[in-house]
Amino acid sequence: MNRITLIDRAERRRLEKIVQRSKDKRFSRRANAVLLVHQGLSRQTVASLLSAARSSVNRWCSKYNELGINGLKDAELGKPPYLPGDAIVKLLHFLIPCSPQDLGYQRSRWSTELLAKVLRKHAGIHIHSSTLRRWMPELGIVWRRAAPTLRIRDPHKDEKLAAIKAALDNCNADNPVFYEDEVDIHLNPKIGADWGFRGKQRLVATPGQNEKYYLAGALHADTGTVKYVGSDSKCSALFIRLMELLRKSYRKAKTITLIVDNYIIHKSKKVQAWLSNNPKFTLLFQPVYSPWVNKIEKLWHALHETVTRNHKCSQMWQLLQRVKRFMETASPYPGNQHGLAEL
Repeated sequence: MNRITLIDRAERRRLEKIVQRSKDKRFSRRANAVLLVHQGLSRQTVASLLSAARSSVNRWCSKYNELGINGLKDAELGKPPYLPGDAIVKLLHFLIPCSPQDLGYQRSRWSTELLAKVLRKHAGIHIHSSTLRRWMPELGIVWRRAAPTLRIRDPHKDEKLAAIKAALDNCNADNPVFYEDEVDIHLNPKIGADWGFRGKQRLVATPGQNEKYYLAGALHADTGTVKYVGSDSKCSALFIRLMELLRKSYRKAKTITLIVDNYIIHKSKKVQAWLSNNPKFTLLFQPVYSPWVNKIEKLWHALHETVTRNHKCSQMWQLLQRVKRFMETASPYPGNQHGLAEL
């Protein structure tokens, strides 16, 4: 039969999209031939329009009738890809998390040559290293830079986390809880990624001589209210100024709890003396090397992403004006769309 009749509206739209959008010209040409034959043109006419042989048009239509759209695609050349069996996969997933030194080898990192040797020696599987190198990405095993971590664990981590959780559960108007931390503001801009044109890197001018300014902030764990003070030095006096601001702002509070890190200014003699005269304040120290416990870290990250990264201020007072504007729009945090606020 000259005409292809069994093409519904949805199938015709798929063929039309292939003709209009496909980057594979051979695939597009075959789909176009099927559409023209479906419209009632003779196969000889279609062959003439597409500069193809009539036998080719017949073959394309036959493939379409047999396999549908997939029959119009080019057959994959070469041998089909071969992946290793389950035994090799299990061995690789067992070996990769280990270090070669755990098995008595000198190398501290795996190489495909060493993996091939281990598989041959301990499992009797003979595989060339180049074959392993080809298989491993298919198995989700990639060559990737390691990340440093610390083995030190706070022996009192569970107790500290339990105390913080209890304070957060009892947070209310009479017993507010705050996340407290300090942040450094540098006149030399932090460099970060930005949208730009391909092949043209964005340039950020630096003032040269760096200047620093410091903020101490407190984020209300319940309302998201932000209180902060600033200073030219990060010292105990800066922390005490923040606590005095909280004392004035929350006069009716029976207790004020601060979740802080283990920085020295939170434990100094000056701070301890001030706390002894202000018993309504309680400091809860987060476990060491656990910055994610302190939610105000996200606020400081937002500050850098919004203001200090790639900034163009040449004077510190200009930068601090923008920092001040950010802190004004940051409360309550999060959910205030500070990244869309105007100057």
